[in-house]
Amino acid sequence: MTLDIAHLRSWIGREETDSEVLTETRARQFNATLDRTSPTAPGAEAPLLIHLCLAQPIAPMSALGRDGHPALGGFLPPVPLPRRMWAGGAFTFHAPIRIGATVSRRSTITDVQVKQGRTGALCFVTVTHEVTSDGTAALTERQDIVYREATAAAKSEPPAAPPGAHRRSLTPTPTLLFRYSALTFNGHRIHYDRPFATGVEGYPGLIVHGPLQATLLCHHAQEIRGRPPKHFRFRSLSPLYDDADVTLNAEDTPGGLRLWTARPDGPVAMEATAAF
Repeated sequence: MTLDIAHLRSWIGREETDSEVLTETRARQFNATLDRTSPTAPGAEAPLLIHLCLAQPIAPMSALGRDGHPALGGFLPPVPLPRRMWAGGAFTFHAPIRIGATVSRRSTITDVQVKQGRTGALCFVTVTHEVTSDGTAALTERQDIVYREATAAAKSEPPAAPPGAHRRSLTPTPTLLFRYSALTFNGHRIHYDRPFATGVEGYPGLIVHGPLQATLLCHHAQEIRGRPPKHFRFRSLSPLYDDADVTLNAEDTPGGLRLWTARPDGPVAMEATAAF
């Protein structure tokens, strides 16, 4: 497929803003979904990456595509490739978000690139998000979105990832994936609609969200070191499905931690680094 890169790159510089109050109820729902505990009274520090559940784009049902995503051509460029996923990203934390604060997001398209991969054309869209908490800079996020053709998944996989020195596991149940989709107002059907994910998209099961994996790894890093990281970077290497447990792994490095997710007998799905 030929992509009009000049037209797609004309979206660079477009901005979108939104705000939402982080309520005690939302913080409790976030903690309950991830089976974690933390203070949720007004003024308390909010859990890391809860901003991914706040001030998200809101599209009416009539503006959604067949996959549950908002139709393209508004804020995001109209990339004519059917599959859209989080490829990776980075967070730089400036100050904590507080429960009860107004969380504001200013998003800017900063780059659009087209590359040729093993499965065909790939289009990478980079979005920079500036997030504030009651007007105070809380974090800067780089979000890398990849669009690709609807090709069959590769039959072979890299070798299984060895376990990390710091390791725990969880079961990505359909309920967990549905709850996280609801928290993030994410209508992408591959995360909760099994007939669509398997029968239409051809996946072997429901897909574990990239933002959910990043959140779990970021929390894992905080639990290991006892404090939140200053910088957190990640990229997705292979998908995770709800057909097996997920392991969260970490090992110490001179500058912080190297982290990754995987199935117990599978390759690295998402890799990340945390600097403190």
